[in-house]
Amino acid sequence: MKKIIIILFLSIGLIGCSAIDYSELSMPKNPIDTEVERIFALNLSHDDSIIEAQKNYNPDLVASVVKILNKKKEKIDADLLEAGLTAEYAEKIQISDNKLKFVASKISDTQNRSMIGDPDTFDYFLIGIKDNNDSSTNHIVNLSITYKSEEKRSYSSASFCDKWNTCDDENSVNINLISSNASGCSSTYCDYNEVVELDLTDEFLRKNMEKDLSIKFNSLASKSNKISFPSAYIKGYLKIVN
Repeated sequence: MKKIIIILFLSIGLIGCSAIDYSELSMPKNPIDTEVERIFALNLSHDDSIIEAQKNYNPDLVASVVKILNKKKEKIDADLLEAGLTAEYAEKIQISDNKLKFVASKISDTQNRSMIGDPDTFDYFLIGIKDNNDSSTNHIVNLSITYKSEEKRSYSSASFCDKWNTCDDENSVNINLISSNASGCSSTYCDYNEVVELDLTDEFLRKNMEKDLSIKFNSLASKSNKISFPSAYIKGYLKIVN
């Protein structure tokens, strides 16, 4: 009988525990966080926010407010800088063919392959071609690569890269060869130039305009070159094209 009573009390205790609303037992908010939220809810200026925080005579509170204010200022400065660059890139767009062709400004870069020897040099830019029938736009990456080599590399594909510079080589796409020539040949090497183009859809470009767009161009000679379009460049280009 005694065992039955003990078991009964244990069962009642377990039922009582299961009925507790644990959502009400969350950790209390840090007083500093509460005060920071109150200060920023006042929508004060930069200096007045610091003055308000100093009224508490708590250096940790002041430090937290200053840290958040600095981050906000950095974000505003970065947005203003990108807006200025976007407008600058937009002004450089060349429009032709009765407003059906758009050519963005050229970006130039180099890539060293060894401690000695000449680096690869390349120029690249975006081209927009509007369809006069349905107003759709096809975007093209034009890339010109110049290099010294014993043989032509034959660039044949492109891979898209993420913000960690990891390129998706397994899903590389074909590119179009526009021209290829050799000059200044010696007994060991020639100066080669290859011009290739990569087609991009309007949807793809718009999806990737909020961050820098990096593309790796691959050759049959196992050599590659990576290019990058700044976010402001793409935004400025699309602002004019569309």
